Amino acid sequence: MSTAISSTRFAGLKNLEFILGATLTGGIILLVLLSDVIFQDAASQINLSARLIAPFTDAGHFFGTDPLGRDVLARVVAGGTVSLQVGFLSVLGAVIFGVIMGLVSGYYRGIWDAIVMRCADIQLAMPFILLAITFIAIVGGGLTNMIILLIVSQWVQYARLVRGSVLSLRDREFIQSAKAIGVSHFSILFRHLLPNLIGPVIVLMTLNVANNILLESSLTFLGLGVDPLTPSWGGMLADGRTYIQTAWWVSVFPGLAILLTVLGLNLLGDWLRDSLDPTGRTSR
Repeated sequence: MSTAISSTRFAGLKNLEFILGATLTGGIILLVLLSDVIFQDAASQINLSARLIAPFTDAGHFFGTDPLGRDVLARVVAGGTVSLQVGFLSVLGAVIFGVIMGLVSGYYRGIWDAIVMRCADIQLAMPFILLAITFIAIVGGGLTNMIILLIVSQWVQYARLVRGSVLSLRDREFIQSAKAIGVSHFSILFRHLLPNLIGPVIVLMTLNVANNILLESSLTFLGLGVDPLTPSWGGMLADGRTYIQTAWWVSVFPGLAILLTVLGLNLLGDWLRDSLDPTGRTSR
């Protein structure tokens, strides 16, 4: 009886976790996608006569305005476009490159495994902030370079995850049977091995999107990220720190946007982890 009640409570918590995560993430993504329709070019319109209007006091500026009179709500939504692009595109690039490297390394072993894993060790030994400063000093900042930087710094996670799984699967009966009937190595890699790795890769992707949004905001806050003229959550935090005592809303609202986006993605990641890993769900 107690086990059944415990399982029911856990299922209820998991459902609530999914609902909250999906609502937060889906709502923010939908708002960002419709930003051009809803706010048009309000994020870049300067109106010095309306500077630093407090939130909830003006129907036209629900979140108030910044030191240049720009609408904070419009800029928060526009900044979400940058953060979500960096988060999703960088993870997609890291997944494609990392999964291929992990498959090749774990399946072929030998010299390929040695080369890929030594490159991974070098990558892991380098602190991210040092890599970011060096990379940006050489190639410059900007949205594209930020995405490339995150791909370079995170492909290792997927490569090591996939390699470990391939090592445990390459000698299983279904792989040996495929080899025995003459199935090509390409088909074994992408039709037999890869589908068994989708679960953990998807979970890691979800968590890394949230992590990359935080990294982009942090680097932009430090002046190492996207163009300062482009609305971004990290840039808005940096602009608002001077006015934190007199105009708290300039930095608080983009900070809340980061918090809610990361929270939603982490809730979805936890739900996916428990849903795709029955063993982990039971032990928890």
